Formats: sequence, C-alpha cells, structure tokens
Amino acid sequence: MKRSHPICDHPILLVLEAKTQTPATFKQIHAQFITSGLALHTYPLSRLLLAASLPPLSSALGLSHAASIVRRAFRPSAFLANTLLSSLAAHGHTQLALSLYSELLLRRFDSPKPNNHTYPSLLKACSQPPWLPHGLALHAHLIKCLDGGALDPFVRAALLSFYSKCGKLAICRHLFDQISQPDLPTWNCILAAYARCCNNAESNGSGMETLFLFQRLQLSSTRPNEITLVVLISACGDLGALSQGMWAHAYVERNDLVVNCFVGTALIDMYSKCGRLDLAEQVFAGLPKKDTHCYNVMIHGLAIHGHGRRVFGLFDRMRSEGVVVDDVTLVVVISACAHAGLVDKGQQYFGRMQVDFGIVPKIEHYGCFLDLLGRAGRFEEAEEVIRQMPVKPNAVMYRTLLGACRIHNKSEVRERMIENLIQLQPEHGGNYVLLSNMYADTNRWDDVRRVRKVMKDKGIDKTPGSSLVEIDGAIHEFLMGDKTHPYSKQIYSMLDEMDKKLHECGHRPSTKEVLFDVEEEDKEDVLSYHSERLAIAFALLASASSAPIRVIKNLRVCGDCHSATKLISWIYRREIIVRDRNRFHHFSDGKCSCLDYW
Repeated sequence: MKRSHPICDHPILLVLEAKTQTPATFKQIHAQFITSGLALHTYPLSRLLLAASLPPLSSALGLSHAASIVRRAFRPSAFLANTLLSSLAAHGHTQLALSLYSELLLRRFDSPKPNNHTYPSLLKACSQPPWLPHGLALHAHLIKCLDGGALDPFVRAALLSFYSKCGKLAICRHLFDQISQPDLPTWNCILAAYARCCNNAESNGSGMETLFLFQRLQLSSTRPNEITLVVLISACGDLGALSQGMWAHAYVERNDLVVNCFVGTALIDMYSKCGRLDLAEQVFAGLPKKDTHCYNVMIHGLAIHGHGRRVFGLFDRMRSEGVVVDDVTLVVVISACAHAGLVDKGQQYFGRMQVDFGIVPKIEHYGCFLDLLGRAGRFEEAEEVIRQMPVKPNAVMYRTLLGACRIHNKSEVRERMIENLIQLQPEHGGNYVLLSNMYADTNRWDDVRRVRKVMKDKGIDKTPGSSLVEIDGAIHEFLMGDKTHPYSKQIYSMLDEMDKKLHECGHRPSTKEVLFDVEEEDKEDVLSYHSERLAIAFALLASASSAPIRVIKNLRVCGDCHSATKLISWIYRREIIVRDRNRFHHFSDGKCSCLDYW
C-alpha cells in the first residue's frame, strides 16, 4: 500500500485546512511554517498560498500577502506562481493575475519561462470584456513561449473556450480539429460556439454544423451530458428543426439524463421556436421546479405566438408563486403588449416597473415601449420618449419606429428616423437599404439608384432573405429566386399554380413591396419568388396533405407574402406556420393569428 509523504500529513497542514482561519490565526500558522521548515517545501507552501488567496482571508489580509509568500519562498517556482495566478483569476482579480504573469515573464522566479499550467486560468479570466485584447496577447505569448506545437490538451481547450466566447468561430474550429481525442468539456465548448452563432438571424449554417458535430460526438467514445443536450436542443430551436429537437428530447429521457431547469427551459424554448407551443406548455407544466428564466422563456413563447392575454395570466402566476421578476421578464411582458395591441396595459407595466418591481428601465425596456407606441401609431409620444429618456437611443429603437412608420405611412417621421440611423451608424449597410426602400415606396427611383450606387461603392450588400422548411426530418433552405434545389422545376410549376389560384380568388400583389425599378408585370414575378413562397410551394409538393407546413424565415414577412399566405392556407386547406424575425404567424382558413398586427 502506497504511503503518503510525511510532509503531506504534517499537523500544521491539518490545522490549516481543518477550519476557517482568521487573519490572526493564519499569521500564527505562517510563522510555524517558517520555524518548522515547512516553508522550504513547495507542496505545503502551495497549500498556505491557496488559503491566503481565497476569501475571506484574501479580503482581510490583502492579496499582496499571498504574493509575498511567493516572492519570499526559498525556491520560488512557476508552480507556486501558477497556484496564486489560478486563484486570482478564478476570483475575478484579473488585473492582479496579469501583473503576476508579467513578473513570471520577467524571470523573477526560478522557472525559466511560463509553462502549460500558466495559461488556462488566465485565458478563462480574459474571456470577458474588457480583458479580451489581453487574451489575444496571451495566445501570442504562449505560441512564443511554448513553441506552438507543445500545447497540451488543457491549453488547447482553454484557447477554444476563449475564442468561443469571443465569437471567433473559424479559430475555434481550427483549434478543435487539432485535438485528436477531445473530452466532453471540449465537445461542449465547440458545440456552444456554433450554437452562439446560430442565434444570429443571418447564420443558419452554424446551426446545421451543431447537428453534424453532435453526430460525430455520438460516434466517439464520449457520452453526452445535460450541458451537451442543452446546446443541441437550443440549436434545434434556432433552426426550427422540430424532428431533431423531439429526438433530442427523447434522447434525454431514454438515457436517464436529468430534466433540470436548464434542460427544461431549453426544451420549452425549442418547442416554442418550432411552432409547437402545446409541447412547450406540456414541458413547462411537468417541471417540478420553475425558476425565473424558465418562466421568462414560457412567457416569451406565448407572446411571439400571439397569445398576449394569456401572458398576463402566467405573469400573475409567476408573481403569486414568489418567483423573482427580473428585467428580462418585463421586456417580454411589454413586448407581448406591443404584439397584442394592448397599449394601455403596456404603458401601465412600463410606468410602474420601478415602483412595483424595483427595476430601473433599461434600453431594452425603452425599445419595447417605443415598439408599443409605434405599432399603435402614437408617433408624437414615441418621439417624446426618445427625447426624454435617460439613455442614448440605439439603432434598434430607430429601426423599430421605422417599421411602424411604414405601416402607418408616416413618411416625415420615417425620414427623420433614417437620418438618425445613418448618423449613428454611417457604415451600416442596412441603413442604406432602409433609405432605398423609403424612396422606392414613393416611386423616387432616381434617389433609389443614387443610394444603390453609394451601397455599391461602399461594398454594402443587402442581407438575402432565406427560408427553412423541414420535411420528414430533412431541412431545406431557399433563397429569393432560388433554382438550386433538385426539385426546382416542380417547385416553379407549383408556384405558377399557386399564383393562378391566388388571382382567381381576387388577390392582387402589392407591388410596392418590390424595391426595384422594374416593369409592373415583372414586379409580380419578383414577389412570387420570395423565399417563403418557394418553401411553401415545396412543402405543398413534398409533405402529407394533412401535415402543417412550418417555415423559418430570417427576415420580416412582407405585406404581400402575408396576405398571399393567408389565402394559400384557405385554398389548399393547409395550416401554415411561419416564424419570421419578430414573431410567429399561424395561417389557417384564410386568417392569421397576428390579426394583421405585426
């Protein structure tokens, strides 16, 4: 039987670790370390150092006391420095940790240079603003100090985590592909990196890659855990991949994983985003314990599906159960009021936030409030809110009011909002697109061409509209005018049939939605080739006649597609569920759940 070293069982060490030390008792122990000779040995000194660097002793003694233990050690080493550095980084003392690292670089210790154990904790500490630039410098240092190829798996995993939090997906993937046998935390890290990018409305490819990576993980010897499944389920929700999301739910239950608040909340969010609010509510009802985040996600699901009045019942239940209402809760509640046209109710919640909940309105709350007023056509009040609010307006606020201006034909207000946007973000391409759209709405085609020329000169492109539709577990993506699909010929034949039936039912395309100076008859063709129209045509061809059609669109549904889809749902007797950038539209029997208020 292997016996431990006598120094490890020294009585002073037992006293050090047996109870919480006061500054006075710690100093007595430190004195005994010196007089007994324990301070000459690295391991016991590291235990003393760790105790000094942890709260509450670190606060009482000052972290300089812990640093002095390292500097005055008989054989100061990188091991002792790394012990202190890790403790400092873990407890939020990033600046002190970086200062200690600088001393290590200056060879103030016996170790000739930093080693693999120096960097993981530092990189973790630098993964949040304002320390991100220091993390990049650390990467350069470790390549220089460790010769790049000598990086061990822990350092590579730390770098992967750092770049994941920085949103540098290409670098994350490069680092991941260099790890021959990634462990579970590394798998979770790369999956989370792709899932973060999936939240971007313009990036569907990263969501697909999340699913592909999970398939690779299953083929390895690593077994997924609850964290893995949360990432996977979230990616399914962002993609609108209902079949894969349901499979992930079944995987959780089949493998006896814990459906805790995190997994449950991810499932509620996924089912809401995939248009199955009934399943989201079923998961919510089955959770034995519901926290604030869980309630927020369920309330948001009700709001984006147009169940504004049900939001308030759930919100009241949340309060009656004593669940803490936070700033996110108020954002989704006020947003629900905006989508449901409940202006007075929204004003009431916004006006009493601080009184009833102790929450000072943030820019997100002002944004939702402006959306509420704009949708109701109350532009004078909205502009007065912008003038008086204590925070500087951001681009989202101006764009929110722009959408309302277009609905209510407020051209003067719209022009002011665009001017404010361009002043705020002179290089943002979307602002020039909005300006071009405004000119196109009023047939000012010379101005449209002028703005488009500016966009071309600046290298600015309009974000293409894309739509995803899931058929039998396979996800199909369409762009405007897309002819790359294997069944493109049949899809366009179906489009012709749809257009013919729409005309027979009296539908006349709203050609003001076409923002190009083309002939009127050509404008109707452009509208027919919008991405969601292609996705619906394919679904009518490829899915069972009784199955709902579910479309995920990255941009807001245009007015013409909205009115056309209502009629298509009646003509073909199909339920069509469209998730656009803002909300869900449930089309059935010629009507939409949003009541044309979106």
